[in-house]
Amino acid sequence: MDKENLPDRDKSVIGYKKIDRYNPELIDSLSANYKTVLESLGEDPTREGLLKTPERMAKAALFLTHGYDLDAKSIMESAMFKEEYSQMVVVKDIEVYSMCEHHMLPFFGKAHIAYIPNGYVVGLSKIPRVVDAYSRRLQVQERLTNEIRDCIQNTLQPLGVGVVIECRHLCMSMRGVQKQNSVTTTSAFTGEFLKEKTRTEFLNLISSRLS
Repeated sequence: MDKENLPDRDKSVIGYKKIDRYNPELIDSLSANYKTVLESLGEDPTREGLLKTPERMAKAALFLTHGYDLDAKSIMESAMFKEEYSQMVVVKDIEVYSMCEHHMLPFFGKAHIAYIPNGYVVGLSKIPRVVDAYSRRLQVQERLTNEIRDCIQNTLQPLGVGVVIECRHLCMSMRGVQKQNSVTTTSAFTGEFLKEKTRTEFLNLISSRLS
């Protein structure tokens, strides 16, 4: 990827490497907007505790949505290796942090991902990176689940992909129905994982705990 063609918001992203460095003009623009938000809420942005808050909010927002600058397909392609392994590969308990696009509040939890190779395997660290590429955006959990599934399927071309995501949504626990203990589970499958036997094996594996 040509560094000069990256979005103006951050020139430090190449493929999937991310450095906390931000475009000053974008920070200034977002900071001004956040200052207006604080004033609209009845706060005084000039008081000591809030003097740098608009800038901090701007940088936090850019970090929480830096997935827009990541290319999930490139992440996968950077570490694909020919390998004659045809059994299930499972990476479970991948931490997920995202932002609900309806209320701009966080949702977080774990992703469990499996695929059955078809001539190629991928470096294990790249699967969590793909999760980050899609979760670090404004999201809904259902779409996030499908995007991860489709990226792995379309790039790696395995015999099948299974994705299960379990998250707590602050838009449910901090506001609205205020149900603090609710967990939302979504799943998406392709190929061999559409078969009950394979899917059951996957679900059993992610439910078990190694001693």
